[in-house]
Amino acid sequence: MRIVFMGTPDFAVPSLEALLKSEHQVVGVVTQPDRPKGRGQEVVFSPVKVVCQREGIPVLQPLKMKDPAFLDALRRWTPDVIAVTAYGRILPPAILALPPRGCINVHGSLLPKYRGAGPIQWAVIRGEQQTGITTMFMAEGMDTGDMLLQETVEIRADDTAGTLAPRLAEVGGRLLVETLRRLEAGTLTPQPQDDAQATMAPLLKKEDGVVDWTLPAAEIANRVRGLSPWPGAYTHVNGERWVLWRVAVGLETSGAVPGTVTKVSKDRVEVATGDGTIQLIEIQPSNSRRMTMAQYLAGHRLAEGLKLQAIPLSQS
Repeated sequence: MRIVFMGTPDFAVPSLEALLKSEHQVVGVVTQPDRPKGRGQEVVFSPVKVVCQREGIPVLQPLKMKDPAFLDALRRWTPDVIAVTAYGRILPPAILALPPRGCINVHGSLLPKYRGAGPIQWAVIRGEQQTGITTMFMAEGMDTGDMLLQETVEIRADDTAGTLAPRLAEVGGRLLVETLRRLEAGTLTPQPQDDAQATMAPLLKKEDGVVDWTLPAAEIANRVRGLSPWPGAYTHVNGERWVLWRVAVGLETSGAVPGTVTKVSKDRVEVATGDGTIQLIEIQPSNSRRMTMAQYLAGHRLAEGLKLQAIPLSQS
């Protein structure tokens, strides 16, 4: 079949590479426009575009999905199927109706749970022990289309969103090719989603990273994992912003005010929460590198009784 692929970040690359190794023909790729990045604002290509340049695949990067010139170019590729993995934009009806065999999406959850732009992060934040990949026919709603295939993936106790995503992406590529094989063979049975079982996974914002110390310790630990690597869970210590990269639920209980440092040892700092304590293991102070708590404490003093703040004291 003639396939147009739409995708942008690292998560989409295994899907594109799986298609390129399959018997199908990738006739073109649509990815997000090049964007300036970093302090130097250097223009950076998306990971999907990098693969396209390496493989000599035609690329479209529309600023607007309803641009007539873009839609005409898309039609000229005459795709049988449009396959979508983490493209990052909602497809208008004109595109959904274009390929005769439909638009197929690779979604990073076991639908109908975690519809939306942040399914991997939210599954970890919510303390799920498993998630997976769903392929589905795309509809006009947000991840509401009929499901095609699913595969479950374990969420390990030490997984972050960053370590879980590559495993899901590899499954996604394999499941996409299998979905296309069955579509061509006529052996797929689309399953409508049960909207009553649906949960949402909205796109995370930078401010979602702030640590609410009044939450139970287990919830904070899950948030730290789910918010890594972006936007990163953070708090303020003596007015300085700390990103928390690795924490653990403490073994002790505490009656201290949430956010209070209750214990300082050579390699750990323990902080009171709404229920239990959190051990800080790996941090990144402002304008510094990531370091273990032991490395930080070797050159800095931290007193028991210190209060960690959601916002700097100057703003509170």
